[in-house]
Amino acid sequence: MKKFLFLWLLIPFFSFAQGNVQVDLSNPKATVYTHIYFLQNNSNEPKKSAKTIYGKDEEEAIDIAIKIKRVLDGKGLQVDFNKIPIDSAFSDTVGYAVQHKFVLFPERMPLISVERIGNSWYYSQETVNNIDLLYEEVFPWYIDKIQEIVPGAGHKKLFSIEIWQYIAFVLLILVSFIVFFVAKRLAFFVLKRILFRYTRNRSSDINVALKKLAHPISLLISLWLIDRIFPSLQFGLETNKWIFLAINIASTIFWIYVFLKLAQVLISLYREYAEKTEGKLDDQLIPILKNFSTVIIVIIGAFRLLVLFGADPTTILAGASIGGLAIAFASQDTVKNLIGTVMIFVDKPFHIGDWIEAGGVVGTVEEVGFRSTRVRAADTSVFQIPNSKLSEIVINNSGLRLYRRYNTQLGLRYDTPPELIEAFVNGVREIIKAHPDTKSDNYTVEFNGFGDSALLILMNMYLKDLAWTAEQKSRHQIHIAIVKLAKDLGVDFAFPSTTVMIEQFPEKKSLEMSYDSDEKRINDVIEKTVAEFKDKISKEE
Repeated sequence: MKKFLFLWLLIPFFSFAQGNVQVDLSNPKATVYTHIYFLQNNSNEPKKSAKTIYGKDEEEAIDIAIKIKRVLDGKGLQVDFNKIPIDSAFSDTVGYAVQHKFVLFPERMPLISVERIGNSWYYSQETVNNIDLLYEEVFPWYIDKIQEIVPGAGHKKLFSIEIWQYIAFVLLILVSFIVFFVAKRLAFFVLKRILFRYTRNRSSDINVALKKLAHPISLLISLWLIDRIFPSLQFGLETNKWIFLAINIASTIFWIYVFLKLAQVLISLYREYAEKTEGKLDDQLIPILKNFSTVIIVIIGAFRLLVLFGADPTTILAGASIGGLAIAFASQDTVKNLIGTVMIFVDKPFHIGDWIEAGGVVGTVEEVGFRSTRVRAADTSVFQIPNSKLSEIVINNSGLRLYRRYNTQLGLRYDTPPELIEAFVNGVREIIKAHPDTKSDNYTVEFNGFGDSALLILMNMYLKDLAWTAEQKSRHQIHIAIVKLAKDLGVDFAFPSTTVMIEQFPEKKSLEMSYDSDEKRINDVIEKTVAEFKDKISKEE
């Protein structure tokens, strides 16, 4: 009895609260609230709702107001009144002009807005002029036909939803699966033709990447089909709201996947281009581009997902700006290194595999990363040089030389006859010319001085192969050939020593070397040595 009395006392209160809501067009929020409130089941007064439509007779205004409400419900767009301004003089920038206009859903339904006319706010003329097109787009003509041919049993409700709606939803899902499989094959075919038309590329790696790209594209086409048809099934605002939220989340994820795979295709094309270039620095840019593009795509996708969950884009951008500024201050060295990395790839002071000298570090460049460059020294130790420092210091890049210069001196004994000195010099010249990796038109082999313990022969030449290991191999081959030449000619290399000459000593013979200076023998020795050298080089190649 007490409960009944309590409820009876509350009835006048609720009736007063409901009856207290009046038509209010003083600001954007009041206008939208008036429109929505007077089309609710428990407060259905279409004539009052129609007051939000300007310049139309009552019957036409009611029709427009109802269509706007049904379009919003069909698309699952629930109005958040807390986000609608209450300022009667509210203005917003539309294009290049400032207007007294507010768009309810700028991204999903930009054609529905309210604007100020005189001292009151109404649904804009743009909304009124386009509402029929929007309504036909959300509720196509065939929906009414389907409902007419559905038998009475199909209109029976199960959990407040009619049976024909369940059946139509299942059919929509089945059709979407069929569209997915067809679109997947068609998308791969089209992408393959487009790629071949502009690049003439039929690489298997590219085809694999295109197949992965066609998969999310076909999923997006299926989601688009559901997005277009589902509102016409008339499930109601609450159901549509969650369904479309799920569709938008799935679409965002698939778009992230599309751009990731598209980046993979572009990077694969760049990889094939980089493999054709002589330098290897372009190859090192590939993983950097891959990581950078992945981070950017994921960040933009996460931003979109946050907006879908109701986060304010302005707040996110402001937070990201402040956070980015704080991170920039805390990681100045990292930012410097990143800028240094960009400068290295722009200037290209060296390539992967080049032998460089930089700030006391000497070795071969192995990798250029986001933060540092890895250089391996001759003793196999590894140096990590920050890219910020590497972009500022002087770099001596031996890998950019046209040739590798080799300069040394050969020392012969002082008692070597002039004829054999000349023969030895000529033989060394022939050896240099015979080697395939030497610059045969630019070398020097001359008897250029007298040392403390030897007659000095200058040998200066240039090697074509710039690789350090190839240079050492060429030196080895030439050295061996010179040693064999000296042996066959009968000349000896000098070493630091002191010789005491005694002209006469009982029962002792002179220690002077015995040299054979026969010209024919000398020429035969040189020809034989050079021929054997050429034969050995050809076999090693």
